[in-house]
Amino acid sequence: MAFFPRLFRRSPAVVAIGGGTGASGLLRGLKEQTDKLTAVVSVADDGGSSGRLRKEFGMLPPGDIRNCLAALSDAGASLEKLFQYRFEEGDLKGHPFGNIFLAALTRTTGDFEAAVREANRILNVRGRVLPATGTKISLVAEHEDGSKTTGESLVGKVAKPVTRLFLKPEDVPAAADVVPAILAADLVLLGPGSLYTSVLPGLLIREIREALLATSAVVGYVCNIMTQPGETSGMSASRHAQVVCDHTTPELLDFVVVNSGKVPERLAQAYAAEGSQTVECDLEALQALPGRPRIVTADLVHADHVVRHHPSRLAELCIAQWRELSRERAKA
Repeated sequence: MAFFPRLFRRSPAVVAIGGGTGASGLLRGLKEQTDKLTAVVSVADDGGSSGRLRKEFGMLPPGDIRNCLAALSDAGASLEKLFQYRFEEGDLKGHPFGNIFLAALTRTTGDFEAAVREANRILNVRGRVLPATGTKISLVAEHEDGSKTTGESLVGKVAKPVTRLFLKPEDVPAAADVVPAILAADLVLLGPGSLYTSVLPGLLIREIREALLATSAVVGYVCNIMTQPGETSGMSASRHAQVVCDHTTPELLDFVVVNSGKVPERLAQAYAAEGSQTVECDLEALQALPGRPRIVTADLVHADHVVRHHPSRLAELCIAQWRELSRERAKA
């Protein structure tokens, strides 16, 4: 779709908080709806290429930032393809070019936040991508038996229910521009993405949490379509939303989006073999959530070789909810 600025004059200022492929998919849809878009991205990752660069260079993990930059870039398909290219041999095996690019920018600027700002400019990002914090953090999960798991890459693999999630160190500042963006937003979206390892890490930052409480924006949560083995096994949609409220405030959410579409049987079987099922839309429990958020159900399945939210349908749905809830607020 061509980019016509005048089409966005009445579009909302949107802040999307999360990380991973769920966030990048939502951003691809949102950038066709608004140019006033800020992605606040988790930097707790410690696995894969990001974990290697974090360990070798003492930098913040670039992987989720890279995905969001690629999703919002208007630099053209060729540059996006280059940015996402993953080396398959040699010392760089497993590293996407974009991660190496961000590592080099961090070295030349001397600061990860500055590197991300420069990457926004170079990639002609529609809106902007911001790290949730410029401080190195680790994710820690406390389980029902009192044990703790440290590290994002491990939290999602331990098959024990999480009772509390926190950061180490716990009180870290939000990155520059994150809090002002939330306070100025019309719409804030949490998810989709891994509940404990993509969505919640940003919300655990005190300044971000306080900004969410202070903002006048409509706040929505987009629940995942599939459960994740070891992380959200057996969790219904209401349980996903309740965990978000438990780690922020009971009445944070204005609306919750839950998929009602059917996953193709061949993919459902493949996911089941990996221990993943469709997230149950337990409507009665959803309607009883604290604050009584509006529950929005729709067929949002986009399935080829994996199951994802359909980017444009999801974005359009979220913008429509913002419009409706804003009108209701104006009448109240």
